Amino acid sequence: MMTPSIALLLPVVAAFISAALIVVLQPLLARYAMARPNARSSHVVPTPQGGGIAVVAATIAVAVPALAMSSPPPADLSQILILCGSAACLAVVGAIDDIRTIDAIPRLVMQFVAVGVVIGLLPDDIHIVPSLPLWLERIMLMVGGVWFVNLTNFMDGIDWMTVTETVTIVVGLLLLAFMGMLPLGPAVVALALLGAILGFAPFNRPVAKLFLGDVGSLPLGLIVFWLLVQLADNGQIAAAVILPLYYLADATITLLVRIGRREPIMQAHRGHFYQQATALGLSVPQVIARIAILNGLLIILALLSVAIDGAAVDAAAIGVGCLAVALLLRRLAKGKN
Repeated sequence: MMTPSIALLLPVVAAFISAALIVVLQPLLARYAMARPNARSSHVVPTPQGGGIAVVAATIAVAVPALAMSSPPPADLSQILILCGSAACLAVVGAIDDIRTIDAIPRLVMQFVAVGVVIGLLPDDIHIVPSLPLWLERIMLMVGGVWFVNLTNFMDGIDWMTVTETVTIVVGLLLLAFMGMLPLGPAVVALALLGAILGFAPFNRPVAKLFLGDVGSLPLGLIVFWLLVQLADNGQIAAAVILPLYYLADATITLLVRIGRREPIMQAHRGHFYQQATALGLSVPQVIARIAILNGLLIILALLSVAIDGAAVDAAAIGVGCLAVALLLRRLAKGKN
């Protein structure tokens, strides 16, 4: 068990650790991990990257001890240790890629290994769709996890984008945890992640002085995906789909469009809807504000899908969410026009 006062303290401690680590590491990042403007970039001057190392470290440093010291420790502690180990491995891969570019294939293989360990070692009682064979569901989850890790990286293209998306998804998850839809372990991880990303936020606000980097975006994608899997396993598949719906739609539609145009999908680009919006005259704060408002609506829809039980309500909530996302994507594609 965990008292409300301790639960509220966790994100505060995580935010402090995250911010303190960034202050300590920023000179090293400025020396060894500068992000130079390229075809994918929205920034025009070299900017340090790698702030995500503080976010990941703070999340692990707060969540693991908090759960280990709880009485009794949660049954899913071993799962969380595996998650943290795999997230740390992805952080190492991302750190190397931030400093020296890793070729796409080795990078993808390492992502499959990290995600595969997390999914492959899930307890057998985690079976989201009982009508599917467990082995098939695990393969689907592994592929989905690798895609979520990559789309988190792809979508980290303007200031505060990943901050906004992570904060809103995690707030939605925590509200659902309050409704009993997440066990203690995932709820503590979510609290720690919320504080850690908020500790990074001031350094990344437009115009950013520090970027998250692959060292942050890759493990964050894995952690958020794992949290959504835990939610879906509790019978809330609709809510697990609705919360990240904007990220899923922008990244997936952009990928399919590029495939349809026979463009090299491994090559850096500025084809995402949010990137089109900034290229066509909307400021970064304007884009982020629109996405934050949409995500607020998605949180409400996810809560409704849980509060009002029934397949029809789930379908309606997903449908309204898809419509809202489509309208925003259409608006972003027009820019200021």
